[in-house]
Amino acid sequence: MSLIIHTRQAEGVTVLALAGSIRLGESTAALRDAIRKVPGSNPRILLDLSAVDYLDSAGLGELVGSYTSIASRGGALKLLNPQKRITSLLQLTKLYTVFETFTDEAEAVASFSAAGVASEG
Repeated sequence: MSLIIHTRQAEGVTVLALAGSIRLGESTAALRDAIRKVPGSNPRILLDLSAVDYLDSAGLGELVGSYTSIASRGGALKLLNPQKRITSLLQLTKLYTVFETFTDEAEAVASFSAAGVASEG
């Protein structure tokens, strides 16, 4: 299954709802493009991973690269509802210390303001 990306706004945060698998090839390129298209010098991005059923090493690398790219632009990238398999992968690779992860969207969106990341406007 390829990656499907739905973009929406929630209180100044761009929520990218992902569905399918994130693996080497078209899906990692699609994710990279969607993240690059988020406007602003300090983008606030929440990746909803609740419908992502598979993440390979290239997909994991794309998440890390996106996180670094967004941080260098003064923004923040956080994860919402990763499935158990993805959570285990983040723990195994120690990336759970890098990515802020949430199970509640309202809490995740509010965390961007609490972290002091200013919105574009």
